[in-house]
Amino acid sequence: MRPKQARALRSGGARGPPRPGRWPRAVPHRRSARRSQMPRRKEVPALGSLCLQSLARHMQSVWAKDYSENYLDEYQFRFVMGPFNDLAGSLVQELIRLLGESRRLTRAALHLLLLPHLRELSLRPCPGLASNAIGQLVALRCQSLSSLDLHGCGRLSPGALVDLAEGLPQLRRLALAETQADVRVLSAVGSCCRRLRELDVSRCRKVSPRALRHLAYDPLARCPGCPALRVLLARGLEPDGDVAAVLAFLLLALPRLEFLAHGAVPDALRLLHARQLDPAADAEGFPSLEELARRRGAAPGGPPLTLPLRHVEEVEEPALAAVQAVCPHAEEVSMWLGDGAGAAGGWGLQGWGRLARLTLGCGGRRSWRLAEVLPLARSLGPRLQTLALHGFCCRDELALAALLAACPALRAFSAELHAPPDADPDGEPAAEPPRWDTDLLPHALPQLHSFSLALAGSADAFPAQHGLALRATLASLLCRAPRLQTLRLLAVPFPLDSVFETVLATPGLPLLELRELSLAESRVSARTVWLLLASEGRLRRLDLSHCRDVHRRDYDGFVQAVRKRRLDLDIAWE
Repeated sequence: MRPKQARALRSGGARGPPRPGRWPRAVPHRRSARRSQMPRRKEVPALGSLCLQSLARHMQSVWAKDYSENYLDEYQFRFVMGPFNDLAGSLVQELIRLLGESRRLTRAALHLLLLPHLRELSLRPCPGLASNAIGQLVALRCQSLSSLDLHGCGRLSPGALVDLAEGLPQLRRLALAETQADVRVLSAVGSCCRRLRELDVSRCRKVSPRALRHLAYDPLARCPGCPALRVLLARGLEPDGDVAAVLAFLLLALPRLEFLAHGAVPDALRLLHARQLDPAADAEGFPSLEELARRRGAAPGGPPLTLPLRHVEEVEEPALAAVQAVCPHAEEVSMWLGDGAGAAGGWGLQGWGRLARLTLGCGGRRSWRLAEVLPLARSLGPRLQTLALHGFCCRDELALAALLAACPALRAFSAELHAPPDADPDGEPAAEPPRWDTDLLPHALPQLHSFSLALAGSADAFPAQHGLALRATLASLLCRAPRLQTLRLLAVPFPLDSVFETVLATPGLPLLELRELSLAESRVSARTVWLLLASEGRLRRLDLSHCRDVHRRDYDGFVQAVRKRRLDLDIAWE
């Protein structure tokens, strides 16, 4: 350690965020008085939950038995008067979920649970039961549905899906991902589901990007469709023709669209920004892009075209200016960095005044340093709520601490980092301190509820000071994030026992709200697990997969302790 730099981290008065090149330090271990308590014992289930579980266990043998034996295969009933008619719709949906997850849901049980007062219905847990006959029953009986999830229900024919779209005019959310939906289904949804706000048609093999136009416009009736649609998920569709022009059509024809999930959206935005709009009407009866732009108030020579998109994915640097000009109100952006110039200007992202959720990925021949994100973080930091970083290298040992210090409003942070490609390890491993200085971060992160860090490379791939700086950063973070609920430290090659010992011995009850902890492939021993078991908190899941310092006998001891004390804790290990 360099004494002067170590003292700088502990000096009084106002402190700015740590800068790359300054060192953390270890301080002597001090025990603090602390009440010891195990993670919460299994709570006594609420009466309503016990009743639903009892119904699920006895559904087939008691409740559906008479119906199965006497009525199921004779004919279809428009309504069934039975024991579940007086059950609230939310409880019916929860019962369907319980039956589906426990593989107890049968055709007879589903017949009894398709009730007129149901507001939400998900058949995702039981796609094998979702036949055309079930689809007809849903359309007949459940006409008050506002949310219908048919994700993966591949047995429903396009005709059955059309009947559902035409028979459920109150729908606000509809999931058709991985179904047989085709252009007829999209046309029915666009014409009949006038209140629809969210639609998922991802990975539908019979849906092409060109077919999506039928959602937004009916060429026969010459009227727009889905006027209230805000979210359209269309990932994994087979390309068909000029995809950018098709997506530009959707962006112009759907006036309230806030998120269109498709990889070619940035290309469509560049086309709109350049005003490369075909003035000719489509041969199939769809209006031209130029006509749609005029309807949006963007006539040639007039004001620039802007869209209400709030979420934009897969933006590359060359398209950034166009995307920013057309989508000035974006709140969530994912961007891919290539081999361009440095980040001194923050890649121009500061121009988005409402940007609160940001994902940055990098690749190519250039090795982007984590410190290059700092100017952007300091500019957006006060309003940045979510930050995800992928592919950056840890060339500067305190860059992570400086980044977190610049973003006090973070609610979720994730990073996948790797060692510098030209790193020169210092040879001798750094000495393991008994306790880490927890004052590295200058302020708390009061809103942070999720933190994930994954490292690529062995301990030998990182210079020695990186291990010290990283663990000091983690110790400070864990002591200054009182609402942290999810913590993932994946493939961290440095020993973490001393970090958790420091945190769990710190006054103020750190990790009190922690629910999920994953230490998969990281350097942590059984000592840390026993400390967690003896600490206060609400831990529900602990993942120790591929932790080389945790052995089978350790895992057996953990499981035995959890069972003996009836703790509500699931421990995974292999």
